[in-house]
Amino acid sequence: MRYHNITKDDMLNGDGLRVVLWVAGCNHNCRGCHNPVTWDIRGGIPFDGAAKEELFAELEKPYVSGVTLSGGDPLHPDNRKEIGELIDEISERFPNKTIWLYTGYDWETICGLPLIRKVDVVVDGEFVEELKDANLHWKGSSNQRVIDVQPSLLRGEAVLHCS
Repeated sequence: MRYHNITKDDMLNGDGLRVVLWVAGCNHNCRGCHNPVTWDIRGGIPFDGAAKEELFAELEKPYVSGVTLSGGDPLHPDNRKEIGELIDEISERFPNKTIWLYTGYDWETICGLPLIRKVDVVVDGEFVEELKDANLHWKGSSNQRVIDVQPSLLRGEAVLHCS
């Protein structure tokens, strides 16, 4: 897996103060994407042990609410195995931190992935430039949903996160 950046003390990509991992690789190629530099799966730099320790050092801070996985798309087929392993490790080492995941895939397509079980919130759907709205909370276009994962898994349908 490759990544472009680790953003610290972020308040725009989920509840509270967060650390954001911007992974490389996206097949959606949404017109008007705010981060097209991350589309190339071979772009960025390797997510190695030093990068993981940088991410974990931020998660150890008591004022950090959790991690947000974005990009690119963390669920690009080439990222799924390593993202799943990373989610497992984060949820085990930092059980009181939340995990948010941004993806261009719809909830109905990804809800069966094993890695989803340890995620708290998924922001799903491709960005649609014609539906862009700067007043939306945590999403760029009105077709996207901010989904509360655990209740969604229990009910078998998308349950929106309200906050």
